Amino acid sequence: MTEISLLVCTRNRGVSLSRTLDSITRAARVAAHVALEVVIVDNGSTDDTADRLQLWAGAQQFPVVCVSEASPGLSRARNAGLARVQGRIVAMTDDDCVLHTGYLAALAERFAAVDRLAVIGGRILPGDPADLPVTIKLEDHPMTAPRGAFPGGFVMGANLAFTRDVLTAVGPFDERFGGGARFVSAEDTDFLFRALGHGISVDYDPSFVVNHHHGRRRPADVVALLAGYGFGDGALYAKHILTDRRILAAIREDLRLMLADVRTSARPFPYIRHFHVFRARQKMQGFAAYALASLRRPGRGATRVSAR
Repeated sequence: MTEISLLVCTRNRGVSLSRTLDSITRAARVAAHVALEVVIVDNGSTDDTADRLQLWAGAQQFPVVCVSEASPGLSRARNAGLARVQGRIVAMTDDDCVLHTGYLAALAERFAAVDRLAVIGGRILPGDPADLPVTIKLEDHPMTAPRGAFPGGFVMGANLAFTRDVLTAVGPFDERFGGGARFVSAEDTDFLFRALGHGISVDYDPSFVVNHHHGRRRPADVVALLAGYGFGDGALYAKHILTDRRILAAIREDLRLMLADVRTSARPFPYIRHFHVFRARQKMQGFAAYALASLRRPGRGATRVSAR
């Protein structure tokens, strides 16, 4: 029986993907006792990704399932891969991440005592010291997300694992969210939010680690990334506001942070003045975009949309 299914989605990142694949090979050698399969979704690549995948897959001692999903969209690609996984534990990482050598062994050990539905995110360290400090998770101690909280940023899709039965309870990723989709980001936050709503514990454990080589080195790149995160979160607010009181609590917290923001000179990012005001502005835009899209498509509950 497959113990761990590792899912990687990729699009036009052949060189970066090869680094990811090599790290999987190293981690698998250390965890030879773990029944592993790797599911890789090629999300419409036009570079040499397919050739690199074929060469790597043929050299591995564990099963490799290659899936083609031609329509762009990270959530769409993830759903295509999740439809093929067999493991009791499903782990996800990105094609610009490098697994630490002990990743699979630590993941298997962490889930060995889990006898319930569980979602656990791992540690994400900077891959290159020249990259700016975003899309990383540095805490060195375990944490549990409060059931009533909005889980944005608590754990991230670049290093996320869960028992496969979580998919039955929570459902697939919403394909309107995430890279390549209308609402840009927040697909992992939506998944976590729904999991918490089903009473499933969402934890953070620093024992299984990846390095994230995101390559963002200019402040403008980070500003654009954080704007997208805010836009996605705002759309997510609009999606759930009529059905889940946790959204109102999140909005109240946003207002509190905005008021604190204008009273202090502290800057989480030195190139963004009044960071929480900036975030709130992006969230309002995302909220309005989702509301407008819903008005234009009355009664449509489908998750599939055309990618941008």
